[in-house]
Amino acid sequence: MPEAAPARPQLRVITRDQHGISRRNISNGALRVLYRLNEAGFEAFLVGGAVRDLLLGGHPKDFDIATNATPEQVRGLFRNCRLIGRRFRLAHVVFGQEIVEVATFRGIGEEGNADRHVVDGRIVRDNVYGSIEEDAIRRDFRVNALYYNIADFSVRDYVGGMADLEARELHLIGDPELRYREDPVRMLRAVRLAAKLNFRIDASAEQPFARLGQLLCDAAPARLFDESLKLFLSGHGLASFRELDRSGLLQFVFPSAATALKRSRGAEFRRLIECGLANTDARVQSGKPVTPAFLFALLLWGGVRERAERALAGGADPVEAWSNAADAVIQEQSARVAIPRRFSLVMEEIWALQPRFEQRMKKRVMRLLTHPRFRAAYDFLAVRAEAEPELAELAQWWEQAQQGDAAVLNDLLTHSAPTAADAAPVKTATRKRRRRRRRKPAGGGGSGETPAGP
Repeated sequence: MPEAAPARPQLRVITRDQHGISRRNISNGALRVLYRLNEAGFEAFLVGGAVRDLLLGGHPKDFDIATNATPEQVRGLFRNCRLIGRRFRLAHVVFGQEIVEVATFRGIGEEGNADRHVVDGRIVRDNVYGSIEEDAIRRDFRVNALYYNIADFSVRDYVGGMADLEARELHLIGDPELRYREDPVRMLRAVRLAAKLNFRIDASAEQPFARLGQLLCDAAPARLFDESLKLFLSGHGLASFRELDRSGLLQFVFPSAATALKRSRGAEFRRLIECGLANTDARVQSGKPVTPAFLFALLLWGGVRERAERALAGGADPVEAWSNAADAVIQEQSARVAIPRRFSLVMEEIWALQPRFEQRMKKRVMRLLTHPRFRAAYDFLAVRAEAEPELAELAQWWEQAQQGDAAVLNDLLTHSAPTAADAAPVKTATRKRRRRRRRKPAGGGGSGETPAGP
C-alpha cells in the first residue's frame, strides 16, 4: 500500500523513457499554449486529470495547464484569451471549440490574506500564487498532482501520485477532514474518480464521509447539479451510483432516492435505476445523446410513485395525485440539487404519462401516440419493464403499437383485454343532457317577452 503523502513535497522525476505519454494524444490547443509559455520564459506544465488519464492509457478531452505566469501575463501572450473567476482567477485560451484552462501555481496563503478568504473552513476566495511545490500540495488527490513538463517531456511527482496509479488507490493530499471542510464537494469527486477509474478510495479518505457528508447539504445546489451530471452522464453512471450508495453519500445528495431504496419495493427501485443507468452508459459510449431529465426521472421515480399511490389509496383524483407527488418531490430535491425548469417539466410529463399506458382504448391510445413526450415516456416504461417483469407485456404492446400501421394497431386494440381503467366510464362523457325549461316571466311579462298562450 502506498505511503501517506509526505509533509514536504519530495520530487520524483519520471523521464520520457519511463512513461507512456505521447504528444500525439495532447490537443493542438494545449500544445500551442505550453510551447508559447515555455518560449516566453515561463514554466509550463500539463497537469491534473489529463496527465493522470494519459498515464493510464486514456484519451482525455480536457487539458489544464499550470504555470508560474500570472493570469495577466498569460493574457498578454494570447489575443484569444479571457480571464474568468473570482474564487480562483483563471485564464481561458480559446481555439475554436476548444478551451484550454491555464492556472497560475497556487500558494500556501495565510487565512486573512486579502487574496485568500476562508468562511467556516471553506475557501471562498483564493488567488495566492506560489511555487509548483506549493501548487502540488494544494491539489485534492495525489493522482491529480502529476505535472507533464513540456521543456523535457518528463513527469514530475511531488506527493506520490505515481504510486497511487500503480496501486489503483485514491488518497487525499493532506488531512482529509480539513480538505473536505474546505470543499465538501471533494467527497463526491472521490466517488466519481473511484467509479471512473475503478480505483479504491483509501480508508483515511473515506472514513470522514459519515461525519462530514451533511456538509453537502450546504453546498450550492447549482454546483451539485453540475457534479451530478459528471457522476451520471459521463459514461460511468452505474458505477457512480453504486459507489455513491455504498459510501453513504447518496442520502445527502438524493434523499428521496435513498429513502425509496429502503422501502418495501426498494429492490425493484434499485433494478430500475441500475437498468436505466446501464442503458445511459451504453448511449454515452456509443456517442448517442442523453438528457438530464431522463436521469433525474429515474432517480426520483420511487419517491414520486410512493406519494402518488398513497394519495390514490386515499381517494384522490389520479391527475392531481401524480401532479402533486411530482411537485413535492421535485421541490424537495431542488433544495439539494438545482434541477432547471426545462428538465423538471419533462420529468413531470414522463411520470404523468406512465398510468396512461395501461389505458388501451382506441381514442386514448391514439392521443398518447401523438403526445410530444410519448417517446421519452415509452423509453421510461421500457426501463420499468426491465425492473418489473410484469410490465413486459405492456411495454411490448406499445412497442408494436408505435411501429405498426393502422391495420396492425386495430388488430392490437381488438385483441387487447381492457383494463379496469379502460372499463371505467369517463364522468364528463356519461353525463346526461338535461332539457332546458323556459322560465315563465313573473307578473305577465315583466321580462319584456310576450307570455305563451294556452
